[in-house]
Amino acid sequence: MLEKPSPMEAQCTGQSPGPGTFGAKPGDQQQPSRPDWATGERQVSQAGCLCSVSRGWTVLGAVGLLVGAGVGSWLLVSFRINSEEFLLEVQLRDRPDWILVCHEGWIPALGVRICRSLGHLRLTHHKGVNLSDIKFNGSRKFAQLSPRLEGLLEEVWLPRDNCTSGRVVSLKCSECGTRPLASRIVGGQAAAPGRWPWQASVTLGSRHTCGGSVLAPHWVVTAAHCMRSFRLSRLSSWRVHTGLVSHSSARPHQGAMVERIILHPFYSAQNHDYDVALLRLRTPLNFSDTVGAVCLPAEEQRFPGGSQCWVSGWGHTDPSHAHNSDTLQDAVVPLLSSQLCNSSCMYSGALTPRMLCAGYLHGRADACQGDSGGPLVCPDGHMWRLVGLVSWGRGCAEPNHPGVYANMAEFLDWIHDTVQSPLDGGAAAALMPTV
Repeated sequence: MLEKPSPMEAQCTGQSPGPGTFGAKPGDQQQPSRPDWATGERQVSQAGCLCSVSRGWTVLGAVGLLVGAGVGSWLLVSFRINSEEFLLEVQLRDRPDWILVCHEGWIPALGVRICRSLGHLRLTHHKGVNLSDIKFNGSRKFAQLSPRLEGLLEEVWLPRDNCTSGRVVSLKCSECGTRPLASRIVGGQAAAPGRWPWQASVTLGSRHTCGGSVLAPHWVVTAAHCMRSFRLSRLSSWRVHTGLVSHSSARPHQGAMVERIILHPFYSAQNHDYDVALLRLRTPLNFSDTVGAVCLPAEEQRFPGGSQCWVSGWGHTDPSHAHNSDTLQDAVVPLLSSQLCNSSCMYSGALTPRMLCAGYLHGRADACQGDSGGPLVCPDGHMWRLVGLVSWGRGCAEPNHPGVYANMAEFLDWIHDTVQSPLDGGAAAALMPTV
């Protein structure tokens, strides 16, 4: 992680109960207790200090966590895809039941939008399935898309007792957020192969520079400050390595070559706002048990403070040692509310809405130098979602200075628009200068 641009003195401190190194990883079943922060104008931290809270900041998770994996919503309409038969289901307004969608009136553009709302990068397949091929366990109720598409989204879906076409919609989105080898992993400090299949190492020449996350075979997301720092480097010098656990086993020219580097147009080097960049690879990655994509947050999905998430990377495992870890490390860190992190105890209002905070008030575990751009992922049922990117902080695992991450929920439209744009489209204006 980067050091904070403008260091501040903490106004309260706490006693650390254990070592403050990133990589002192508890096992999957060993979860720390959930912080219980009070809300209001003032808050008391676990360290027992009283600190003022900045006004005007939204508490992370105020919208609430969408319950269940793969559920997206447009206003009062929610969507999900049956994991067994890939049938699209919709929940209308205040109706508690999930019902199938009639194929009549269906358009592919709607499938693209639904996949995006569920946190997938793209629609991969859609078709009509005959009702005679489906086994119904409950009542046969359906929803149909109204031909009138100009109104509010929740008004264009109509309940039906049958489908005149005799078919319902089957939908497949790009795969993401699964760990095929997770059942074979035991606890330990180092991550085993396949534990985080979306984890990428962004290298300049043979040197690990930053972490990244695979979104699709051609696309990796990382922090903008990672790429901005080396903006005069040749594009051909960049590589992305995936499926790695140990850097010593990687060969310099084995990684995927980077074809384009796209910084967010609003990125600020002064305060690291909008700290996100996309890398388009020259050749697609081959997905396997150890290489895969992570899901983005679902539309309107917010994970509340206290959610147990994981950060991973090859960065420093000791703040006093200036060298990266050869082996991929991971640690569990709870999300903290932006209201708490913007308090006078911590970052005194330095967090913007494009940032979120995770870690421990006592400095128990944290990301560090070399982990920048790497993933902060949170479980959502059977899926894993990319909630943040390692961005900045004051030191590593310092009391009252948890890690600050780029808030991925704020960049969904930009990511989708950039990935879908043609190579010579408007997004190319944000291409990093190369020599």
